[in-house]
Amino acid sequence: MRPASSSFLPPPRLPARVGRSGSFQAGSGWAAMADDGDGKLKTERRGGGGGPEVTAAGSWLGGGDLLLNVTLLALVALVAYQLYRRWGKRNGAGGAAQQSQAAALPRMKRRDFTLEQLREYDGARAARILLAVNGKVFDVTKGSKFYGPEGPYGIFAGRDASRGLATFCLDKDALRDEYDDLSDLNAVQMESVREWEMQFKEKYDYVGRLLKPGEEPSEYTDEEDTKDHTKQQD
Repeated sequence: MRPASSSFLPPPRLPARVGRSGSFQAGSGWAAMADDGDGKLKTERRGGGGGPEVTAAGSWLGGGDLLLNVTLLALVALVAYQLYRRWGKRNGAGGAAQQSQAAALPRMKRRDFTLEQLREYDGARAARILLAVNGKVFDVTKGSKFYGPEGPYGIFAGRDASRGLATFCLDKDALRDEYDDLSDLNAVQMESVREWEMQFKEKYDYVGRLLKPGEEPSEYTDEEDTKDHTKQQD
């Protein structure tokens, strides 16, 4: 699966559905509204001389559907507004300041990281933001509005994001304090991790490897560093 260009989050699901009988069924705690099975409300009316029964169409149902649609639209608008209040403001002056700060940082030289070293680059203790995917470390500072401390995916800053991306989990359950070899993930989840790795390679600077326990870091020459950086820009 490939990440969206502006957000990972799926659109919110509304807590409601339409039943087979045409009735509106809401989530737990809401009342369910249904007709008599044929979409009509039947009433009886008798004249002075004992005239026939009159069956009236339930026209009020149409008005109820309209009210229901308006209510759902209002809920969608409310969710969108709340998302804007939470994340959208960073695209203003604050977001511009973050982008400017990221642009002012020099490109990071090639190096490898332990988990402890990676955690220093969470956007809070340092302006630079790094994260790891499938054993590769990427500089995502230019995406600080997403990966910064206040961003929707800030939980991955300074951490190994592989498990969270593979399982679509954005909470602490997706993080490991020890090195995560991902050996318990299934084939589909591992394919997802590799897809995310390719996406990060295309969009962000590759910095180095995430070291396994006891593994020694590689020594990178300036020539190797420059060559790899030029390859990324092509």
